[in-house]
Amino acid sequence: MEIAPPTPPPDIDSACTRFTAALPQEISTAGDRRDTTPESALTAAYGDPPVGIRCGVPTPDSLVPTATLVTIDGIDWYPEELTAGWRLTSVGRQANVEITVPAELGPAPSVAADLGPTIEATLPATG
Repeated sequence: MEIAPPTPPPDIDSACTRFTAALPQEISTAGDRRDTTPESALTAAYGDPPVGIRCGVPTPDSLVPTATLVTIDGIDWYPEELTAGWRLTSVGRQANVEITVPAELGPAPSVAADLGPTIEATLPATG
């Protein structure tokens, strides 16, 4: 799967490298881990149709103080509906994690719940 790696500052880059290294080989709601192009320690993908994961993304421009967040297992996510699915961006952590979920896989929060333990273990909450 082609996923553009983000370009975070060095401290975020190293935190994201820990996060992606700790990701499981399988996500129950998406399938087995697969290769990404270009290869990057900041990206991951699962299943077919693929779920894309990027760590170290900037805070979305559309995230304003009045935006609605969804909290899943103690992690706050900013959901955005896309043409063919959803994008969820975690907020309030050492690094933002972005998940892109195709519509065919159903509700995006189930993928976020699958990734919650890895985020909790590797990306501490801020503030």
